[in-house]
Amino acid sequence: MTHKTRLTVAALIGLAALAAQAQPVAREGVLADAAGRTVYTFDKDEAGISRCAGSCLVAWPAFVARPGAVPQGEFGLIEANGARQWAVNGKPLYYFAGDQKAGDRKGDGSGGVWHVVRAAGATGAAAPASAPASAPRY
Repeated sequence: MTHKTRLTVAALIGLAALAAQAQPVAREGVLADAAGRTVYTFDKDEAGISRCAGSCLVAWPAFVARPGAVPQGEFGLIEANGARQWAVNGKPLYYFAGDQKAGDRKGDGSGGVWHVVRAAGATGAAAPASAPASAPRY
């Protein structure tokens, strides 16, 4: 491995650590991170398996767990794309890059396959909604 490659890998690991988050919380009726950013599920995922990779992860970044995070109740962790990602009832959780501030839910219903997770019991039941025109469809 070249010195440049090692530096690139180290930088990516550092960025992942900075983006890592604590367990999801209920905010305004949906699941969010501690800062209030809404998290989503992807219908094409299976329990414990993320099907979002490459350009999908650019539009829908994984909700990465902090080092030492411990699963609790319906909130678990999966290994995906080289990181530990939060999941609810086995379904991996993601952010939407188009959400600009805490509480935004612009990705809800995107492509008919991306959904916010209603906080009531966090059952993983998706909330259907029409897709916003600006949301990418995967």
